[in-house]
Amino acid sequence: MKISFIDSGVLIAAARSVEDSSEKALSILEDSERQFASSDFVKLEVIPKAIYNRKTKETEFYETFFSSVAYWAADLNKIIQDAYPIASQYGLAAMDALHIAAALSVGAEELITTEKSTKPMHRVTTISVVSLFD
Repeated sequence: MKISFIDSGVLIAAARSVEDSSEKALSILEDSERQFASSDFVKLEVIPKAIYNRKTKETEFYETFFSSVAYWAADLNKIIQDAYPIASQYGLAAMDALHIAAALSVGAEELITTEKSTKPMHRVTTISVVSLFD
């Protein structure tokens, strides 16, 4: 089983049926050869806005996904400490660095994102960063 850390963009694409990326996102989330990893950072990126906008089905979709997560990046202090040098080394935005650090903290083999391969996140060499657009 492959451990895959799922970025918020992948969840949003799957939940909202966003363009072509929706089918790709759903196929990853339905892949029985994967176990999923996540963090409260990802949860915070997707659930509160869906709740605020009263998107009940979208909220339920996210909650279903999070209930299936096998690996939770729980040591938030360590993740934040680890994110700083990652952001500095690769020129990442804060949230991207936090996601990379969280994925690494649980031993994820890949981080799946909607970020295009031209974005700084793809400079990271310590984990495989996979884009839905590749």
